[in-house]
Amino acid sequence: MKPAIHYRINPASPEAHLFEVSLTVEQPDPAGQLLSLPVWIPGSYLVREFARHIVRIEAEDARGPLAIDKLDKRSWRAAPAEGALTVRYSVYGYDLSVRTAYLDQTRGFFNGTSVFLGVEGQLDAPVTVDIAPPAGKDYREWRVATSLTPLKAKPYAFGSYRAANYDELIDHPVELGDFTLIQFKACGVPHDFVLAGRLPKLDSKRLARDVKAICEYQIRFFGEPAPFERYVFMTFVSGDGYGGLEHRASTALMASRDSLPQPGERGLKSPYRQFLGLVSHEYFHTWNVKRIKPAAYAPYPADGEAYSRLLWAFEGLTSYYDDLTLVRAGLIDADSYLELLSHTITGVLRNPGSAVQTLAESSFDTWIKYYRPDENAPNSMVSYYTKGALAGLCLDLHIRRETAGRQSLDDVMQALWQRYGRDFYAGKPVGVAEEAWEAVAEEVTGLTLEPLFDTLLRSTEPLPLESVLAQVGIDWQARAQVGAGDKGGWLEQPKAPATWIGARTAAADGGLVKLAHVLSDGPAMAAGLAAGDVLVAIDDLKASPANLDAALALARPGDKLEVLAFRRDELMRFKLRLEAAPANTVGLKRNEGDAARVTARKEWLNA
Repeated sequence: MKPAIHYRINPASPEAHLFEVSLTVEQPDPAGQLLSLPVWIPGSYLVREFARHIVRIEAEDARGPLAIDKLDKRSWRAAPAEGALTVRYSVYGYDLSVRTAYLDQTRGFFNGTSVFLGVEGQLDAPVTVDIAPPAGKDYREWRVATSLTPLKAKPYAFGSYRAANYDELIDHPVELGDFTLIQFKACGVPHDFVLAGRLPKLDSKRLARDVKAICEYQIRFFGEPAPFERYVFMTFVSGDGYGGLEHRASTALMASRDSLPQPGERGLKSPYRQFLGLVSHEYFHTWNVKRIKPAAYAPYPADGEAYSRLLWAFEGLTSYYDDLTLVRAGLIDADSYLELLSHTITGVLRNPGSAVQTLAESSFDTWIKYYRPDENAPNSMVSYYTKGALAGLCLDLHIRRETAGRQSLDDVMQALWQRYGRDFYAGKPVGVAEEAWEAVAEEVTGLTLEPLFDTLLRSTEPLPLESVLAQVGIDWQARAQVGAGDKGGWLEQPKAPATWIGARTAAADGGLVKLAHVLSDGPAMAAGLAAGDVLVAIDDLKASPANLDAALALARPGDKLEVLAFRRDELMRFKLRLEAAPANTVGLKRNEGDAARVTARKEWLNA
């Protein structure tokens, strides 16, 4: 076995947002050691160029300083060393997302992909890392939260940790600070829920109880034992935070204060329900993408994109199971789940891009589209998260119907776990080949599924959602949108405007209206309006949001409005011919009229 690679990371300058890192290589390459940083972080499919945050780097050996030359955007080569090589560098961290690194006087956080240079040729060598505290009495209460295995460090303490190799090292993010710690066991496995940031009054017992229910359902779904000895949820709480990124034994989350449960609250408020869905999503990734993963990610290429047409299965199906877990774990009822499902369906239907890009194309193009949305994104792309979840719904209910309830998508996921995921980190990693996922589904169910997969994944045909939901006793309501806040859901007496302009709007300075997105083939596009235009007047009245709503409420299809708008600093005039508002908002409601369908629905939701 090669000698361990050793790192030391110190949040040395919180006020300057600088981590100081040292790397010691006992047996460097005699020709000069090559070092490199990944250009992306697994789970977030965009080249982010983390090396741009290294602001200083130097090298030395027993004789003194060594030359170290930058070769490209991510790599350096140190001159041949006599004995051990030590490289010291500074990393700037001031990104509040879950993807990179952050440091100030209140907390620190880092992913290994942002701070630990890999030692080329020795990436399979064992690794140790010393996590040092910042200096000064103001940081005496700081602790460490991570799923890294302690070497000499006490629980939640600064000190030495270890990893089997570089890939493991960069898959355990670290939270530093004076955080709140909630602990529970799920299926006998210790779980830590870490909350950093300024917290509201918190019902910690309820949070632990609800998250435990999620964890225990998913562990049992794939089968005990859990694929980790301990799990850590690292959550940064702020005024409007939201997001998550999965890791093999932990997840980094962002939450808003109002999304956390407070003492005395009854029921499940919408923001908390959304947060529990996020927790469920990232935890499900422990199995689906961290261990069951596309062959293109086994291993992850650190130097560039990894292309796969399977993200619909890894992100989309995880999105299908995240809210489904909430109802199966007893945290929400069937009606609440149908409301969430109606929001997902509505979001997909409102984007013209669902008729342009297939799910397979969306998966493949994630590197250039999903994480780089622009004003035309709704017209040109579809989300493999949301439409992938709906494809999973169609697949699941199709299998249940065709096998008279004997098989389901659950069986496919569990077979994938046994074949590809269970022993992923225990032996040589084997990922799911591009054609293998569908083959496993057919093998497990005994069904010929290629025609369905062609529709779901390789065409832009509308998904058969209404028909598959009808088979489990769910009524479908298609209606026009009622107000900007209408995300979907069943309305007994919907009162929608008769017309629309075919654009999504946002508030602009001076109480005006800005066009955020102009949708394909809608009235605004036909009139020549464009994203970014600021509406000044509508029929000689100020174009405030209220005046626009009033104009739409009074108008009828075919009516024309005279619109004045600024494009950049130029005033332009448009004739806007209104059209009937589309029925692109969906509501779902249980139908209790057919006993067989009610039974099928209960078997699906209570599996």
